[in-house]
Amino acid sequence: MANIKRLFDFPYHQLETYNLEKAFTTKYNGEWQSISTQEYIDQANMISRGLLRLGVKPNDKIAVISSNNRTEWNIVDIGILQIGAQNVPIYPTISKEDYEYILKHSEATYCFVSDSDILEKINAVKNNTQLKTIYTFNEIDGESHWTDVLKLGEDNSNQDEVEKLKNAVKPDHLATLIYTSGTTGTPKGVMLSHKNIVSNVLDSEKRVPFDYGKSKALSFLPVCHVFERMILYLYQFCGVEIHFAESIEAMSDNLKEVKPNVMTAVPRLYEKVFDKIVAKGTELTGLKKALFFWAIELGLKYEPYGVNGWWYEQQLKLARKLIFSKWQEGLGGNLELMVSGSAALQPRLTRVFAAAGMPIMEGYGLTETSPVISVNDQRNHGFKIGTVGRLIDNVEVKIADDGEILVKGPNVMQGYYKDPERTAEVMTGDYFHTGDIGEIDKDGFLKITDRKKEIFKTSGGKYVAPALLENEFKQSRFIEQIMVIGEGEKMPAALIQINYEFVQEWAKRHKIDYSKESIIDNQQLKDRIQEEIDTANQKFGHWERIKRFEITPDIWSIEGGHLTPTMKMKRKVIKEKYLNLIEKIYRS
Repeated sequence: MANIKRLFDFPYHQLETYNLEKAFTTKYNGEWQSISTQEYIDQANMISRGLLRLGVKPNDKIAVISSNNRTEWNIVDIGILQIGAQNVPIYPTISKEDYEYILKHSEATYCFVSDSDILEKINAVKNNTQLKTIYTFNEIDGESHWTDVLKLGEDNSNQDEVEKLKNAVKPDHLATLIYTSGTTGTPKGVMLSHKNIVSNVLDSEKRVPFDYGKSKALSFLPVCHVFERMILYLYQFCGVEIHFAESIEAMSDNLKEVKPNVMTAVPRLYEKVFDKIVAKGTELTGLKKALFFWAIELGLKYEPYGVNGWWYEQQLKLARKLIFSKWQEGLGGNLELMVSGSAALQPRLTRVFAAAGMPIMEGYGLTETSPVISVNDQRNHGFKIGTVGRLIDNVEVKIADDGEILVKGPNVMQGYYKDPERTAEVMTGDYFHTGDIGEIDKDGFLKITDRKKEIFKTSGGKYVAPALLENEFKQSRFIEQIMVIGEGEKMPAALIQINYEFVQEWAKRHKIDYSKESIIDNQQLKDRIQEEIDTANQKFGHWERIKRFEITPDIWSIEGGHLTPTMKMKRKVIKEKYLNLIEKIYRS
């Protein structure tokens, strides 16, 4: 372990320790294709040599943008890092304007993109940037292909130069610029060093129970997201075979094909998986249906470590045998662990999947902390529902007087690129201000209660923490997205995007005429959602309760500007889009 100091040390460690036949596997034209650890390293060296022949120097910035996770991304990543250059991964779903801003701000000289959609966006802004050439991963007529750089590096006569540059890279050197998707303002370029991410990999490793050299992972969360990227280095370190999911639509097929032991995702994906399972359950009849929902009810009461007592555990054994085993089969049959990050996970999902024998371990972190600060772990009583786990080694947390979580450790960023003012705003000495409100309980578990910036005050002077309310209301199957509003108003209210898939099924059951356009005005649906709101409201003080709501006419999406690429709500944008509904709530 001591010899891993820089990110490109991970593949060499894997070669020495596990030498996998299938280090990375991606599906091309309907066929899974794998490369070995040795091929991974050989191709990364070719990329390094090719980039040097293109004139790339240490500290040059190379952008990488891919619509899906794939083997090429990782080869290019190591190829860039080995010569002391920096990888600038960019979200594929951002606007042309954001692409232009990031490419200009980072001064990227070359760019690797996955497909024609992204290429089109980049070509539209290329002349306003310092880009010399764009290389594509997919074959596109008339375009430079990433294998052109590989071919440039086939001649290994400049490998000595690669080795010299590798040796010159120090742990504190900058490895990557990750532009935060930001819910407000221009994106910020988070500067992460090799040490930032390497320390996070090594300190997180103690929390993941892999069968080293034998486990299989399915990777889905975009690798431009620091969480998935850190996890991919962690898989490499532990000798885990990495398979890349094709898309969210192909997810269930990919799970059955790959049969992974572990996967990582954001809560939204786990919600969709659960909704699909429940939808299938509602199609059952008679005893089968009764058993299915009995198992779910049992799962929703789950507590780890046998806290519910002997009788509950006996029932759980039966539920696992009769019902939950089928869930496991549907997800490939070998899934032992799922990891969740990026947003709050609903406790009902934590309970029901743990009851089903496929626990979701929720963690917490930010791009600025490389990212992991804390994570749950089933072993050693390290799993507590409703928390984000205990702190990982070498990371310190201090709760400020106003409840804000402050973090210190080798994982804390070097700052925001070319932005000392914004850096100074979030740093106090070595402590990074997360902007999240939280607490550490008596057993050392960290609990996040809200975003500091999002807490608002009603006209009656009462504080409301919207995230707490939203997480509770989102447990309803009728509600896909919800945003609590009410700053400066006499009461909190909510904008709701319904779960169209579930509502369609509900309408069919209740013989309600369903059309996407008219359903949002259906009084029966509104009354039913009001019931859900009334039930959830019981958990909150009278001043926090949602008094009124409106259903929005469209689906909140990244493309529509409602959500960031990591599926967080852009509150300001949503408010502006639905000003008429807000007026209706408070002024009619």
